[in-house]
Amino acid sequence: MGYYQEQIETMGRDEMSALQSERLVKQVQHVYKNVAPYRKKMEDLGVEPGDIKGIEDIEKLPFTTKDDLKDAYPYGFLALPLKDCVRIQSTSGTTGKRVVAFYTLHDIDVWEDGCARAIAAAGGTNEDVCHVCYGYGLFTGGPGLNGGSHKVGCLTLPMSSGNTERQLTFMTDLEATILCCTPSYAAFLGESAHKEGLTDKLKLKAGIFGAEAWSEEMRRDIEKALGLKAYDIYGLTEICGPGVSFECEEQTGMHVCEDHFFPEIIDPSTGAQQPLNTKGELVFSCITKEAFPLLRYRTRDITMLTQDPCSCGRTLTKMRRLMGRTDDMLIIRGVNVFPSQIEAVLVGQGYPANYLIVVDRVNHTDTFEVQVEMTDEMFSDEVKLIEKREAELLAGMKSMLGISPKVSLVAPRTITRSEGKAVRVIDKRKI
Repeated sequence: MGYYQEQIETMGRDEMSALQSERLVKQVQHVYKNVAPYRKKMEDLGVEPGDIKGIEDIEKLPFTTKDDLKDAYPYGFLALPLKDCVRIQSTSGTTGKRVVAFYTLHDIDVWEDGCARAIAAAGGTNEDVCHVCYGYGLFTGGPGLNGGSHKVGCLTLPMSSGNTERQLTFMTDLEATILCCTPSYAAFLGESAHKEGLTDKLKLKAGIFGAEAWSEEMRRDIEKALGLKAYDIYGLTEICGPGVSFECEEQTGMHVCEDHFFPEIIDPSTGAQQPLNTKGELVFSCITKEAFPLLRYRTRDITMLTQDPCSCGRTLTKMRRLMGRTDDMLIIRGVNVFPSQIEAVLVGQGYPANYLIVVDRVNHTDTFEVQVEMTDEMFSDEVKLIEKREAELLAGMKSMLGISPKVSLVAPRTITRSEGKAVRVIDKRKI
């Protein structure tokens, strides 16, 4: 597979560190001068721009969080006059104030470079047809991959989300070779193509899937259903959008565009920086962004970083597949429950990753139900068979979680599919 910016993607560690140091020093001066909330954070810690002489000093800087951004909404972390900005994007959050991120033309260029690197790493060239069905508009998925596809030179289908029948029509008629969407929607497209008898007409060779957590088992299911190789991509609106990191053909983690976004792993409890190959919370510093240059932003995503040699030849630091979040834990009847644990039980017993966790509180007691979708092969009208399967799942979940949910098997394709981020948890409790 090829490179989009080979010199950067294969740069030696010493040269990369020197570049990061130069950019961080300049960025700290820019942020201190122009972003009042961050300047106050630095002053509260007794840190001045002159204290930052290289990337090794990054630990001296304060963190930023999503709460900081919401408190300063909309313009508090903007580092340039509005006349220098050309676009905003916004998070897909459903509660409270959204996070609004600002971009200069340079910032968009950096973002699209990251997405172009991802497409090239998946084998994309100017001879490919790239079908983008991430959402457009304020959501970063569509615009990011759209711009990256243009940079690589692909014929770009800006489909956005929705209308699965139309998606499949264009995908087959125009012989799309690269698919970009969420993994849950990719799985749905695979189901729909099979149902409509279109599987043999697909020409897809690669898929670039992100915006939600997904398992290795789900990857293999998607690859089988769509006849492609599935690549992970990572990003978040606060940093730029998709393209912060991307997977190569080795599929053992995502290479970070660390010439723009410096990664750290910290202990989520203490904030202390952790060494390579240690699990912890992912933190990013934007060392080249102009309009919205967050420093030491706590993503709440749990992973680890490695600089082990990669067969693709890239020397960029890798982040492993996300292992959960510091804030997606459910506490049910005093027990810590992670959706990833539920998924592990399901795939272990041969179920697809189509499930819904429903938590409520009745008479001051938590109720906990897991609705699980059966495949067509599993579906049966025989009540005893369904009850047997439910009992087997219940036993597996009790063993994994230490708590017994109600398990309900439901008919194929009855759990609502998402064209954006999949909704896995409905928590009705008033906590």
